[in-house]
Amino acid sequence: MSIHDSASESDTESVGEALARSLGPGSVVLLYGDLGAGKTAFVRGMARGIGAPPDEVSSPTFTLVQEYAGVAATLYHVDLYRLEPAEIADLGLEDLVSGDGIVAIEWAERWNGRPDDVVEVRLEDAGEDRRRIGITAPAG
Repeated sequence: MSIHDSASESDTESVGEALARSLGPGSVVLLYGDLGAGKTAFVRGMARGIGAPPDEVSSPTFTLVQEYAGVAATLYHVDLYRLEPAEIADLGLEDLVSGDGIVAIEWAERWNGRPDDVVEVRLEDAGEDRRRIGITAPAG
């Protein structure tokens, strides 16, 4: 696991940008963290990392899945916060994650069908505006 300390939203975006540049098509990023932990800011950085306009990124709480076309890949941003398990099962995440885009899923702990070969990102409040970001790459 790599640990990154963030002192601002911009720092959090930069960590997301660096991660996205290391990912290829078919990558899945599961995001964990409390409300306000910086998950959407992290995804905004990911969008910048693949060449998509970062200012278009917002929390997909009400649209569930947002798509951002980048130069390097398409980023699919999913938010499971408001969904019940049956609704998550109906979303078709298995099809989305088996595609050729990069998929970032907020509130990933709500998805029972998570694949094993994923990148896990844990964002934790470290006091004031600071965040601790832990990134675990898939084994292998």
